[in-house]
Amino acid sequence: MVRKAVFFLLFFLMLLPAMAAAQGWPIDEIVIQGNRRVDQSAIRAVLGVRPGAEVTLEQIDQDIRAIFRLGRFQDVQAEVQSENGRRILVYQVVERPLVRRVEFDGNKELSSDKLRPLVTVKAPEIYHPAKVAESIEAIRHAYTEEGYHSATVEPELKVGEENEATLTLRIAEGEKVLIRAIRFEGNRVFTDKELKKVMATREKWFLSWMTGRGTYNEPMLENDLEIIADHYFNQGYVQVKVRQPVVSISDDKKGMEILIAIEEGTQFRVGEIDAQGDLLPSREAVLALVKLKEGEVFSRQLLRESVLAINNSYADRGYAYVNVSPLTRIEPENQTVKIVFDIEEGIQVTIQRVRITGNTKTRDKVIRREVQVTEGDLYGASKLKETRRLIHNLGFFEEVNVTTAAAAEPELMDVTIDVKERPTGTFTVGVGYSSIDGVVAQGSVSQENFLGRALKLNVAGSFGSRSTTYQLGLTDPWFLDYNLTLGFDLYKTEREWADFTRKAIGGNIKVGVPVTTDVRAFFLYKYEEKEIIDVDPNASKYIRDQEGTSSVSSITSTLVRNTTDYRLDPSRGAVSSVAVEVAGLGGTQKFAKYGLDHRHFFPLKWDTVFSVHGYLGYIHGWGGEDTPIDERFFLGGLNTIRGFESRRVGPRIRSVATDPLTGATLVDDYEYIGGEKTAYFNFEYLVPLLKEMGLKGVVFFDTGNAWDSGEEYFSDMRYSVGTGIRWFSPLGPLRLEWGYNLDPREDEPRSRVDFSIGSFF
Repeated sequence: MVRKAVFFLLFFLMLLPAMAAAQGWPIDEIVIQGNRRVDQSAIRAVLGVRPGAEVTLEQIDQDIRAIFRLGRFQDVQAEVQSENGRRILVYQVVERPLVRRVEFDGNKELSSDKLRPLVTVKAPEIYHPAKVAESIEAIRHAYTEEGYHSATVEPELKVGEENEATLTLRIAEGEKVLIRAIRFEGNRVFTDKELKKVMATREKWFLSWMTGRGTYNEPMLENDLEIIADHYFNQGYVQVKVRQPVVSISDDKKGMEILIAIEEGTQFRVGEIDAQGDLLPSREAVLALVKLKEGEVFSRQLLRESVLAINNSYADRGYAYVNVSPLTRIEPENQTVKIVFDIEEGIQVTIQRVRITGNTKTRDKVIRREVQVTEGDLYGASKLKETRRLIHNLGFFEEVNVTTAAAAEPELMDVTIDVKERPTGTFTVGVGYSSIDGVVAQGSVSQENFLGRALKLNVAGSFGSRSTTYQLGLTDPWFLDYNLTLGFDLYKTEREWADFTRKAIGGNIKVGVPVTTDVRAFFLYKYEEKEIIDVDPNASKYIRDQEGTSSVSSITSTLVRNTTDYRLDPSRGAVSSVAVEVAGLGGTQKFAKYGLDHRHFFPLKWDTVFSVHGYLGYIHGWGGEDTPIDERFFLGGLNTIRGFESRRVGPRIRSVATDPLTGATLVDDYEYIGGEKTAYFNFEYLVPLLKEMGLKGVVFFDTGNAWDSGEEYFSDMRYSVGTGIRWFSPLGPLRLEWGYNLDPREDEPRSRVDFSIGSFF
């Protein structure tokens, strides 16, 4: 019996809370206290209890939760009070403070302007711990992306009067953690060095403080794993497995190591190659486009190129929706990959409309005349790609996007060309410096897209310690809406050289006509009155004979071919020109001048570019006239052979002057008279340093010389190497380049720095 009594007592005690929660009390009034910014109506709207009804503890608990869910309070309490026989339910609330300001403390590497968008607490706003935690995580992630893996962020809330607060995020940045080493396990086909070359993730180096190289970026590393696998696929290792990297931070928290394990597998070769489906114009023609050959090492890159070549071949016939599927089958028994190209040509598509959008200044016709497809033409993928290149090469737009969309009928397609305008005009008044011209003051107005018609207008003046220039020019590349270039230039110049000063005033008229899409012919007539003055008394007879006034009336014919991807900053393609100038059709000077110029750009990894430039020139007088001193070829300096002084490479005459009374040597120097022949070559490797700023580094090798009429081309070539930086600065293109003379003569400096900024006319 005792046991039964104890059991029922315990059971009764367990039921007491449930009985209390279920028990109700009549409530006569509900009062809300403590709220200051939150209106009572907003709180009452979420309450479930009502005056005059019985209220249970469970209902009160639900109301407390509902008030908390408003997100405006940090504490809510409920109390039942009795007053004059009436029961009053009081909800006592404590509001969260209002954040008036968000501040940062301790941040040096990342500016407050960069951190502020990461903060989800937008003052003025009610303080919410979840939003603060979210902001802290975003800031820590931003520091991690910059290499500060030990950065911590602590919030501090200072609440003042009126329950208003300042939220301060105190940041301890710690040391920047860079990648000290990238190691591999299991790689036998490729060395560690070879694999590192294909990765975007890099180990730190001595310029990491400036370039950021060595910073750990998880998405980039994930992409590198795909790149490494693809590198193996391109060498036939189609069963390669690249494991997830093991990333570890050193004990001193200053360095990071990455270990990547690789299972290479065996090498596979190309087996049988075939094509099936809609074969145009024939099976043999399709297979001729395949880059892979049976028996060769399998390459996924060549497979992709083959698919693209077949796709483009069909797309250029109007089959915009062609589907080329490379069906591969691995045959382990003979270690080959069988490939079958399955082709579905789809329907043949015609261009219905070509729309131009985004051009706020440039007229439609300026863009439309570069479009290589017209309404009613069959769809052509190559023509659309060429259209984008030509429009981008105008230099008027930051972005050019060519998109296609299905029209009302399935066999019709609309083409939309969307552009984003870039500033094409400049107005500058300032002072610059050139290592050639010294201090130069300039004022200029130039417009590459005058009136939105692609007219090129240039009004300029420059005033230097050794040169003065005035220029006015206007060129219309499509005169009267015909594919015909017409323009003129008027100029007046004065330039001081070591042995003489040259003054000139003149002008030219130029006409250009297209030969092909990329080739254009130009014809220029120039008339110039010039004067050679202030000739050094100790100059050679050749130069003294040039003193006086003369005139030039010449015609220049030029053939130019431009296949670069972007005229202002090429990364691929070439620019070639052949020019012939004949003077003597009027005027006093008679000469013929020939020039052959070629520059080729080769894109390489990591957005680097290798360029090769070569120039060959020849000039000779005719009709018994000598070649003018100011028309001959002088090399040296920033635009020809760096590391040499300007106009100090080429034929020279030793000039010695003595005092007739004492016999003492007054002058013993060389006088450079220029060459009638010239050849020089520039090899450059350009590396982006700060891509967003347009800052690039350059390493170069220059060689060349100028020769007199009796000397042979390429005899006694001069050589230099060097490095420098280039920057599209707000003031114009900046070049700072140091050249090292590899074979200096006794009177030549070993090295030279050349500098120029801005566009000097």
